Amino acid sequence: MLRSLPGSPFDEGRFLSEEIEAKMQAKYGLDKPLFDQYASYMKNLVTKADLGPSLKYANRSVNDILFNAVPVSLTLGSLAFLFSGVLGIFLGTWAAIYPNSFLAGLSNIMSSFGISMPSFIFAGILVAVFGLWLNLLPVALWEGPEYMILPVLTLSVAPLSYIIRVTRSAVIDTLSRQHIRSMIAAGQSFTKIVFKHVIANSLIPIITVMGPIFAILITGSFVIEHIFALPGMGKYFVTAFINRDYFLVSGVIIIFSVILLTINTIIDILTFYLDPKLKG
Repeated sequence: MLRSLPGSPFDEGRFLSEEIEAKMQAKYGLDKPLFDQYASYMKNLVTKADLGPSLKYANRSVNDILFNAVPVSLTLGSLAFLFSGVLGIFLGTWAAIYPNSFLAGLSNIMSSFGISMPSFIFAGILVAVFGLWLNLLPVALWEGPEYMILPVLTLSVAPLSYIIRVTRSAVIDTLSRQHIRSMIAAGQSFTKIVFKHVIANSLIPIITVMGPIFAILITGSFVIEHIFALPGMGKYFVTAFINRDYFLVSGVIIIFSVILLTINTIIDILTFYLDPKLKG
């Protein structure tokens, strides 16, 4: 689809003669029929794990670019996932067990706030308050732990809100089950019931949504990476589309696909072992 658009990767901001552009096309094999280009690309990918050269960044391969960019996106997404997952499960469980408490009310406000506010607006608020006003945290780049705080918090807002709601609903449903109510009526320790039975029985719907959430955090951080000038995959993915860098676009999509398939497979395996109905 990208190759079907008018123009070429070599006419961005430059006026090249037809002869020079033809040589550039030939250098990267773009003058060949599309099927031949695809066959050559797949051969190099399967036999050499070669994602091809970058058409925008001279003398750099897609493998080299992504080798440096993937760890940044994975670290950012993983930290946001851990933060939103741990805090979301805690707040959702608390809101279900103690619905009239202050923390429950605060979690409900947070869940509504996080879902309704776009991440780029929340990023601007964090930058203005903690970066410019209080001057406590750096607002750009990726050079140490303190540089991770603002982008991780920004990326965590939406998934945190969703996990709170899913957890709250799952725990309320579990608490209404007959065997849980019987244990409570029998005078068993409520704390033990919550940790041993309620949370354990509520994990399946929570884990089910965790897979897509983690995939979204890893692959959907383009805006956050752009706002905080992070050298992750999002930066290259956006510029690759603009610059018609075909090989870099393909490389990023392949990496995203591998991550998504791996996460979904792990979630399916965990669900199988946690849900007795699937074993039967």
